[in-house]
Parts: sequence; structure tokens; C-alpha cells
Amino acid sequence: MSRRGFTLVELLVVIGIIALVAAMVFPVLAAVRGKARETACLSNMRQHGLAFGMYAQDYDGYYPYAVDPADRDTPQIWSAFPAFQAQIPALPWLHDVLMPYEKSRELFHCPSDTGIVMEDFTGLELDCLPTCFAKHGTSYLYRTEIAVRGRNEAAFATPATLNLYMEGSGIWHGAGPDDRSIGVANWSKNNPALFQRRFNTLRGDGHVKCLNFQSLQALWSTSL
Repeated sequence: MSRRGFTLVELLVVIGIIALVAAMVFPVLAAVRGKARETACLSNMRQHGLAFGMYAQDYDGYYPYAVDPADRDTPQIWSAFPAFQAQIPALPWLHDVLMPYEKSRELFHCPSDTGIVMEDFTGLELDCLPTCFAKHGTSYLYRTEIAVRGRNEAAFATPATLNLYMEGSGIWHGAGPDDRSIGVANWSKNNPALFQRRFNTLRGDGHVKCLNFQSLQALWSTSL
């Protein structure tokens, strides 16, 4: 009894079908994995919100007088506050200050952290590679102006409009070209490429949400 194998045409058809199915399935799987990482990051942020609240309870409602990677690596953003700017090298890291209220240092690690080359809202170069967590021990940034101005919880009439804490880069959960493609020289808050970025953000009232660039930019305008 003879055995009949696949012909070349049949083999090519099977390979073509597998490639077609893979082309349809892989983007879906990538989207699911991306959503899972975003959800894990949001969970981290909720834990940080609790930590901020417990810290404030222990310190008469005040937020930590501490710094994040953007403060430490680009202190020029604080040129309008020279007294604070001079203290930056000696100030503690925010994640170290919050650590007594957290369960694990891994909570400061966004699963989608691929590093930062340029600050989204200033356009300044920021060397947080290979990842921000690996370089500095945190993937998140603080609205340090709250501490600089000595504000406490009672100072905010509408805490829901305050961005207290956010992830370091909008490309981790967003879309569009990366920082290298935009380039520091071409950076502008009105650059359409930035509008595709999204940021997991902790607001002053404790709730967390993934915001687009425009929405987070509006929160930055909240007067302190």
C-alpha cells in the first residue's frame, strides 16, 4: 500500500493559512497583554494612593517633601524655586519615603516601563534607560510642586482636578512615535504625536484613571 505525502502546493497552502491566522491572532494577544499590564499599573497606583493618604495622616495632612527622577535629573525645571532647586541633590526619593506604607518595592514598577528619553510635558532629555525602574527604582513621577509650595490635603478645593502622581511616560500605555522619533528639538505640547499618549494617573481625591495627553495636560494647569 502506497503512502501519499503532501505536495508542495498543499504545504504552501497550509503555511499560508497558519500565517493568516497568526496575523489575526497575534495583534489581539498583544492588545490583551498590553491591557493586562495597564491594569497591573493601575493597581499599583491605587496602592500608592493609599500610601499617600497614610503618609498625610501621619504628617498633619502634608505630602512628602521628596523628589522623583525628573527632579533629580532635570533640576532646571525648578529655576523659579532656587531654594528648592539647591536642595534637590540631598532630598530623599519619593518612593523611599512612601516605602514604609507600601507592601513591596515592586509596586513602584510599571510592567510596561520601557524607559524614558524625553519628558512628555517639558521636552527635556531624561536618561531613564534601560527602564526608569531599573535606573532609579521607580516608574512613576510626582507633582512635586505640591511639596515645594507646602500644600496639604486641605489646600485643594477640588482634589479630583489635581494630578498627584503619574507614570513616567505616555508611550508605555499609549501609541504613536517614540521620543527618539519626535526629538527634543521638535518637541511641543501641540505636537499631534503626543496626543496618542496615555498616562495612568492618581488624582488628589485618590481615584486612578488612564488619561490621554490633553486630559493630563489640563490637570497640570490646576493652580496650586
